[in-house]
Amino acid sequence: MSRAEVSRMRSPLVPLGTLIGRELRNEKLEKPFLKYGQAALAKKGEDYFLIKPDCLRVPGNPSTSFSVFAIFDGHNGISAAIFAKENLLDNVLSAIPQESSREEWLQALPRALVAGFVKTDIEFQQKGETSGTTVTFVVIDDWTITVASVGDSRCILDTQGGVVSLLTVDHRLEENVEERERVTASGGEVGRLNVGPLRCWPGGLCLSRSIGDTDVGEFIVPIPHVKQVKISNAGGRLIIASDGIWDALSSDMAAKSCRGLPAELAAKLVVKEALRSRGLKDDTTCLVVDIIPCDQPVLPPTPRKKQNMLRSLLFGKKSQSFTNKSTNKLSSVGVVEELFEEGSAMLAERLGKDFPSNTNSGLFRCAVCQVDQAPADGLSVNSGPFFSPASKPWEGPFLCANCRKKKDAMEGKRAGIPTVTS
Repeated sequence: MSRAEVSRMRSPLVPLGTLIGRELRNEKLEKPFLKYGQAALAKKGEDYFLIKPDCLRVPGNPSTSFSVFAIFDGHNGISAAIFAKENLLDNVLSAIPQESSREEWLQALPRALVAGFVKTDIEFQQKGETSGTTVTFVVIDDWTITVASVGDSRCILDTQGGVVSLLTVDHRLEENVEERERVTASGGEVGRLNVGPLRCWPGGLCLSRSIGDTDVGEFIVPIPHVKQVKISNAGGRLIIASDGIWDALSSDMAAKSCRGLPAELAAKLVVKEALRSRGLKDDTTCLVVDIIPCDQPVLPPTPRKKQNMLRSLLFGKKSQSFTNKSTNKLSSVGVVEELFEEGSAMLAERLGKDFPSNTNSGLFRCAVCQVDQAPADGLSVNSGPFFSPASKPWEGPFLCANCRKKKDAMEGKRAGIPTVTS
């Protein structure tokens, strides 16, 4: 296939709402079902995971189902990993307006994930404990996958086109130049001991983002990288794992090692392959999730890639894939539609400017902790440090005083751990 032919087959950008509407109008494009497996080997016992396949956007309405899968790789203790496992999902969901349609819910999810991660971090730090955790948090709603991550756990997508796509960004100081620059600009120091990876000082953490780590510094932020994609009705496989896997296997190696196997066996084989390659040097946890078309008992076998140029076609940023003229639905050749991606560590850039207030009561709702307060008790997320509500109109979502302190501390403006109003 020539490049000109590939270019002609591309369709123009299609908004998320249009794609979802197309699904609703097309009776043949039914909800997929999920099969999943988990496997782990413990070295320190600090890895935790979450599997919730039966969540509902609307209580009592099974047609609003979605699923959550997550990995929490703790360090310096287990308390942060356990706390995030028990509280993060509720904090994310509390940041999504009630009575949202599915389209509105999916569009609000990336911002809600940011708010939920930050709120969970504030709540845990208030406990006064010093452990921390990476988080890779995956939400699956029909054919749409949304992944939020801090740290160096990872989620990859293996589609039926044979293309392996990374849905997370590693926040390791050794590899991530942008994060090193951000940490130093916020007041941290980055360096290494005589040997070993780059670390952030004080504290000596080799990650730039996590939940917890109260003793390290507020420039280690909980603001996640978020990516949202829509796969075709051919389905696909997710591999979500802690760094015990990725320090031993590349993304392609992990995907190829378990193709053709059911999810439960696949997870065990990935762990086994990592152990064979590197030995048990760290906690090693793997979740495998197969998103399977409703008319097939198992995920179809993945064909070999024949041309490298297909990578740009099958996974193009915000580009619509092949369409079937007769059904107007996504083609079943492993196409991935990128709907959203943002990794900024600046809270103002992640929360937007259109967060709702309670106009009936005259109160503003904090975009992070979801507490209603009078405007005089907080500040806009985009206001300056000496902002006066009487002298300037609101710009962006409201932050209560405690969450504003957290924002300023993460940006190196002032120190201090806020409290959470319950």
